[in-house]
Amino acid sequence: MNRQLMTEFKSFQRRLKTMRRVLVANTKGGSGKTTLATNLACYLARLGHKVVLEDTDRQQSATSWLSRRPESALTLFNAEALSKSALQKADWVIVDSPGGIKDKKISDAVTEADLVLVPIAPSAFDIGAADDFLALLSEEKAIRKQKTFVGLIGMRVTPRTKSAERLAEYMAETEFEVLSMLRASQIYVTAAEEGLSIFELGQQLKEIDIAQWNPVTDWVLQNS
Repeated sequence: MNRQLMTEFKSFQRRLKTMRRVLVANTKGGSGKTTLATNLACYLARLGHKVVLEDTDRQQSATSWLSRRPESALTLFNAEALSKSALQKADWVIVDSPGGIKDKKISDAVTEADLVLVPIAPSAFDIGAADDFLALLSEEKAIRKQKTFVGLIGMRVTPRTKSAERLAEYMAETEFEVLSMLRASQIYVTAAEEGLSIFELGQQLKEIDIAQWNPVTDWVLQNS
């Protein structure tokens, strides 16, 4: 079965299940949470799912991005604009969490989530902050009992650099699954400015970006 047919089959299966919740989290600000959350939301919407974006960050970057979306863009829903009953009818809720999230709120958010995606940028500061955050995650009951799964994603990575090598080595040494390294590319900036995802840029989307996202989207679908 080719990738497109497999994706469509998984999309059909997903409709038979209840709402799935993906938490995009890292206590370090500027790690790429909003970029990851908005692009994942659009990928799932492109498969035909009803996707809700929940912006819990004080900066409200995801909400601002939603406000810039053109009428022709894929349909996404803002959690704040939905009633509780309407929210429960969603196929997916993607949560863009705040930087500096407190321990108790981390525990609550992880318990509610089916999946946790942790974006990590390739700097010593980001790796240090991620180390503390991943230590907290490893203690969470839902994760230890494999009720909630965690995946790591390198963000804004420039290949063949020492910082990229350090990040890859660090993530490989953790107990969590390493999904992909997303390159530092102007395509993400261009999409965000227009209120779009990279999956809505048509011919501007490069094969390398598709290849880098495939492990992420496959993992999300397979573990939900």
